[in-house]
Amino acid sequence: MYEVLASEQVYAGRVISLRTDTVAMPGGGSSVREVVTHPGAVGVLALDDDGAVVMLQQYRHAVGEHLWELPAGLRDADGEPPLETAKRELAEEAQLAADRWQLLTTSLSTPGFCDELVGLYLAEGLHPVERPEGFVVEHEEADMTVERVPLGTALQMVLDGTVRNALAVIGILAAVAHRDRSPQLRPVDTAY
Repeated sequence: MYEVLASEQVYAGRVISLRTDTVAMPGGGSSVREVVTHPGAVGVLALDDDGAVVMLQQYRHAVGEHLWELPAGLRDADGEPPLETAKRELAEEAQLAADRWQLLTTSLSTPGFCDELVGLYLAEGLHPVERPEGFVVEHEEADMTVERVPLGTALQMVLDGTVRNALAVIGILAAVAHRDRSPQLRPVDTAY
C-alpha cells in the first residue's frame, strides 16, 4: 500500500530539498508526488506572569509582509534536542529564558507536500537573558520586533485574521485551551 516505486531528488537547498516519488496507488496504477523535505522546527508560546504572549513581527518574503509570529526556529543544529532548540530560539529572538517548560503540541505544517514537523513548547516563568554567544542578528531578524500581547487579545487577533502564521495560530489556540481546560500535556522531553 503506497509503496514508493521510484524516488528522484530534484533540488537540494540550504534548508529544504525537493524530490519526486512515484507511488503505487491502492487501487492500482501509480502517481507522482512532489515532496519537500525539511529538518523540522520548534516554536515557543512564551507566556509571562501577566498572561501576555511574547510575539514577534517578522518579515516573510514568501508572502511579502510582516507577520505576527511566536519565537521559532529550525532544528538545524546536529544532535540538539528539540527542547534545547526551543530554549536557544527564545533567547536568540526574544532575549528571554523560562523556568518552566511543557510540550504544548506538535504539528505537521503542510503534510500534503512537506514533511516538516514542528514541536511547540509552552514556556513560563520568563526572565531576561543575553543572546547566546556567537549569535548574530541579521537578515529579517534585524527588522523583527518583539511585543507582549495579552492572551485574550492574541486569541481575537487569530479569529479576526490578524495572526495568520500557522504556528502562532496553533500556539495561541492551544494556550487558551490549556488555560481554560487544563488538558493533559505530554512530558516536555517526549520524542516526536
